[in-house]
Amino acid sequence: MPANHPVKDDILQRYLSRTPASRELDGRAKRSLPGGDTRWATYYQPYPAYMVAGEGCVLTDADGNRYLDFQNNYTSLVHGHAHPDITAAIQRQAPRSIVYGAPAEQQFELADLITARLPGVEQLRFTNSGTEANMMAMRAARAFTGKPIIIKMDGGYHGSHDMAEVNITPDLSGGRLPVPRVEADGVPDSVLQAAAVARFNDLESVEAILKANAGQVAAIITEPLMNTAGIIVPDEGFLAGLRDLADRYGVLLIFDEVVTMRLHQGGYQGKTGVIPDLTALGKLIGGGLPIGAFGGRAEIMSLYDPARPNGFHHSGTFNGNPLTMAAGIASVNALTPEAIAAINQLGATLRQGMDEAFAEVGIRGHTTGEGSLAYVHWTAEQITSAADVVRWKQRAAELPRLLHLELLNRGVFAANRGLFNLSTPMTGEEIGRALDAFCAALFTLKPYVADNAGHLLT
Repeated sequence: MPANHPVKDDILQRYLSRTPASRELDGRAKRSLPGGDTRWATYYQPYPAYMVAGEGCVLTDADGNRYLDFQNNYTSLVHGHAHPDITAAIQRQAPRSIVYGAPAEQQFELADLITARLPGVEQLRFTNSGTEANMMAMRAARAFTGKPIIIKMDGGYHGSHDMAEVNITPDLSGGRLPVPRVEADGVPDSVLQAAAVARFNDLESVEAILKANAGQVAAIITEPLMNTAGIIVPDEGFLAGLRDLADRYGVLLIFDEVVTMRLHQGGYQGKTGVIPDLTALGKLIGGGLPIGAFGGRAEIMSLYDPARPNGFHHSGTFNGNPLTMAAGIASVNALTPEAIAAINQLGATLRQGMDEAFAEVGIRGHTTGEGSLAYVHWTAEQITSAADVVRWKQRAAELPRLLHLELLNRGVFAANRGLFNLSTPMTGEEIGRALDAFCAALFTLKPYVADNAGHLLT
């Protein structure tokens, strides 16, 4: 990160002075890990803070600095760190065995909890990540329908498998429909033969693709609320409109609820009453351990019955391992309707306070979000699509990065892209402390805004 502004210099130097142990660890990591990194989302310049412990909603780094954790491993730690019920469940299971290579009772215990909550999930199968869950949900849709094409939303993120690596970064060409393209080197262009891209909150774009590819579309996949793209909330009627289009054109509807399950006892599908045919899950259902799951109508999932002639093959060395199942059972049981309501209300308080801080400091910015999720946008304009988010970021200079570092300097750990998510150990006290830090960070950044993004000053 080149230093070329006094505010930027000051933020960077304070970060460097607070984190010398992390800097040393980063140097050691570079010997065997490319760039010192094994997980793109957790990297940031000049180097990431190395965390060594977590308790409740507080993290401690290698230098002894303590942070309020609003990152929570990108929403998987809905109960924060070292939740007593989850820790106890792991401690009970670990001495028995971590994995058996055989069925375990905990598999159907956790499955029963999930199917009881999510109205669109009658049966499910476990995987080891949300990426796998989405990959298998898409594969199930193609296998069940016998059709090749999946419609996804421009800017939608469904993991890092090849079929999902299409238009994670939204198309900005301005055409009637987004131009499909593969996201990363190493992904063959052939995936585009089975992918089509529509716009979130734009039913006309979805129907145009269905008409143009009549009889070839297996499913429409979407996050009910777009997460990685910037916590973009669906317009009223959008999800119901997708359900109607899927029914009218004879295709399946897949919800990626890896993140949104936390927002309601019945997931986003239970909240809205829009029931998908297939659902991908992950994160919170593992209690902090690696997990994914895909499920849906019994008619579809029964094709995975191993006793069925010509059933669909699906395996995985660690699928449904009892250690993760034990942690997941504890996590799901602890996420009661009361717990969800509490963190959702705290999330509303956080978003309102951040919006008020932008106004107080005199900077054009606001948050989007719902329930226990919030995302900071350096613009006053309405956000309805992933393309909207990219457009404001192109004009925001280094403000997202500098805000992230300055919040770290002030003891608040959030995702460097601007995502904040809450955990059940949090109270109004933690929200108040975070808002104080956020407002102070904006005041620190205001001279930089004036010199580099003057259009944001009110």
